[in-house]
Amino acid sequence: MASANGIGSIQGKQPLLSFGVISDVQYADIPDGRSFLGTPRYYRHSILVLKRAVQNWNNQQKLKFVLNFGDIVDGFCPKDQSLSSIKKVVGEFDNFNGPVYHMIGNHCLYNLPRKELLPLLKIPKFDEGRAYFDFSPIPNFRFVVLDGYDISAIGWPQDHPKSLEALEILSQRNPNADKNSPSGLVGLERRYLMFNGGVGKEQLKWLDGILQEATHLKQKVIVCCHLPLDPGATSFAALLWNYDEVMDLIHNYNCVKVCLAGHNHTGGYTIDSHGIHHRVLEAALECPPGSDAFGSIDVYNDGLYLIATDRMSSSKMLFDTDQTCDYENGCITDPLTSTS
Repeated sequence: MASANGIGSIQGKQPLLSFGVISDVQYADIPDGRSFLGTPRYYRHSILVLKRAVQNWNNQQKLKFVLNFGDIVDGFCPKDQSLSSIKKVVGEFDNFNGPVYHMIGNHCLYNLPRKELLPLLKIPKFDEGRAYFDFSPIPNFRFVVLDGYDISAIGWPQDHPKSLEALEILSQRNPNADKNSPSGLVGLERRYLMFNGGVGKEQLKWLDGILQEATHLKQKVIVCCHLPLDPGATSFAALLWNYDEVMDLIHNYNCVKVCLAGHNHTGGYTIDSHGIHHRVLEAALECPPGSDAFGSIDVYNDGLYLIATDRMSSSKMLFDTDQTCDYENGCITDPLTSTS
C-alpha cells in the first residue's frame, strides 16, 4: 500500500518545485464492476486511494499543489447521488495542504452539467463554461490546463453551439448509432467517440497566445489535459479528437517539454518527433483494495521525475536530449486498451 516505485532522487540536487498527481478516481457508492472490456473497477475503494494520496502528499511537506486529471465520480453513480458524491470527493482533495487544480473528464460531465460542475471544482475563470487555464508556480515554468471537452456532446445544453458542433463531427466520422461504439472504425478514426471531445478554435487561439508569451518569458511549459495528445501513449480510442491540430500548434514552439494526461486507465508513455514527453497516468479506479495509483513529480531545469506508487509507474522525462522512452526503465509501444 502506497509503496513507491522510485526511480531514485537526483543526488545532490533539490527540485525547483514538486507537485502531486492522480487521475480517474471515478468514485461511486456502488458495488465493484467491470469496464466494457472486462477490467475490474473498484468504485468504493477509489476514494480510499485518494485519501491515502492526500495523506502522502501532506506528509511530504514539499508539494506546492496537486493536479487532478479528471473523472472524479463515475458515470454509473446514481444520479440522485451525483452532487453529493462530487462534493465528497472534492472534500477529500480539499484536505490537501495547498491548491488543487482540477481537469474535467467525461465521467464528471455524465454527472453534472458544466454550469454546476465548474464552480464545485473551483475552476479558475469558469465564466461561460470555460475550463481551460494556466498558472506559473515559479517564474521559469508554466502549466497549461486544456479543456478536452470544449467541443463535446456531453456537458453542454443540447442546443449549445459546441454541443451541436460535436454532434456534427460524430455524425461525419462515426457511422454507428451508438456514438460511443468504435465498431468499424479503423486506426486513428477510433478516437471519434462520444466519450472523447475536442479543443475549440477560441481555446486554440488562447493556447497560441500562452505559448507565445511563455516563449518570450523563456518559460518551460507543461501541458495537461484529461485526454491524451499522442497516439503513441494511449489507445487510439482515448485520444482527443483534434490532438493533431493541438500538437501542430504546440510544435510551432520549443517551450513545451511534457504533456500529461489521464483517461486511458492503463497509462502510457512516449516521446514524440519533437522531443516532447507524453505521460498518461494510470487510473486510481482500477486499484484492487489495498493498492494505490498516485504520485508526485519533482521538477528540475533539465527534466521531470515522477515518483509513483504501486500500480502507477515511475517515469523520468529529460528535456532536450536524445533520451529514449523511460517508463519503468523501458518504453511502452504496445497498443493500450483500457479507456474511458
